[in-house]
Amino acid sequence: MITFPNAKINLGLNIVERRPDGYHNIETIFYPVPLTDVLEIVPAVAGETTLTCHGNPVDCPADKNLVMKAYRLMGDRYGLPSVEMHLYKHIPDGAGLGGGSSDAAHAMVMLNKMFDLHVADDELASMAATLGADCAFFVYNRPMMATGIGDELSAIEVDLNGKTLLLVKPREGVDTRTAYSRVTPRPSVTPLPEIIKLPVMAWDGLLVNDFEPSVFAALPQLWVIKAQLMDAGALYAAMSGSGSTVFGIFDSDKLAEAAADTFADYATFVLRL
Repeated sequence: MITFPNAKINLGLNIVERRPDGYHNIETIFYPVPLTDVLEIVPAVAGETTLTCHGNPVDCPADKNLVMKAYRLMGDRYGLPSVEMHLYKHIPDGAGLGGGSSDAAHAMVMLNKMFDLHVADDELASMAATLGADCAFFVYNRPMMATGIGDELSAIEVDLNGKTLLLVKPREGVDTRTAYSRVTPRPSVTPLPEIIKLPVMAWDGLLVNDFEPSVFAALPQLWVIKAQLMDAGALYAAMSGSGSTVFGIFDSDKLAEAAADTFADYATFVLRL
């Protein structure tokens, strides 16, 4: 079986408070976008479960990859036979796009179908959340409001259909743990569900990512990218997650493609939503 784990962007990201366990409570909206990896899972020939990675380099051994952890989680609980897994990485790492989390969640969904386990989405999401805070979102893979550490999800109406997204990813990545250590938590001023009801062009200044000030201070080029996206005609621009990808939402493919041409030194992805 083959599946195509997709990326996400964050529409707003409020870091509300630090928890006693050292994690942070957040408020954000996860929105799925059509930038994908490729994951194939087939029955193992040699009787041992393996993961082979292709495409973009993955900065961890296969044994510690979230896809392998997802298999072990499902295998231990449901007694799965051995499989061979092949992962082609196209979504950049350290980008705030959730590529690794998506790979893990899609592996769980595919194993559920492949072996006719009939595990409900809510149960899969609960299991996926033990692998990473945003893994659960990719089980549902539709716009979701996330609270808690990003694992408490509720459906939300956000429709960007017809818009074009431009992702700009510099070479430098951002370590999520370091990014959190540089942020001062604070309660949000305006609830995200209220902001998101406004036209996209009204989001600027209201829909904020609390990581931006500290991450932009460490990587000033991100501030320049965001400003250039707005100057190029984006209705709204922001950093996704803890970075380092900055995205712009455009009204047309032509505007987005013209803007992409100005970022020759960075990886860019133009995506029709």
